[in-house]
Amino acid sequence: MEKVINSYETLFIVDVTGGEEATKATITKFTNIIAKNAEIVDVADWGKRRLAYPINDMPEGYYTVVTFKADALFPAELDRLYNIDESIMRSIIVKLDYEAVAKAEAEEAPVAAAETAAEEVAE
Repeated sequence: MEKVINSYETLFIVDVTGGEEATKATITKFTNIIAKNAEIVDVADWGKRRLAYPINDMPEGYYTVVTFKADALFPAELDRLYNIDESIMRSIIVKLDYEAVAKAEAEEAPVAAAETAAEEVAE
């Protein structure tokens, strides 16, 4: 049977009370877990931000978004690992309806299409 590879996006908020070193270690830990079990398309560090409401009496957290391609079983395991780690304040994993592409590729596609259209008009 053929493996089904889907595109996913996950956002996780890391507790910043342990210091910058602990925050970076947690982010590295989870990006490495994702890299071992999936193909990472893009990693976006949103940085330290104020939360909309306090979580565990903490007003700030460090946001990281990872876009990846994996088989259908991996997101459940990743969610389980998020729930085990106490430094993860909140997390979400979303299956994308479209094929995930790197941000640089996505920005180049409209430019290339516009250039092609401009060449066709000039002819």
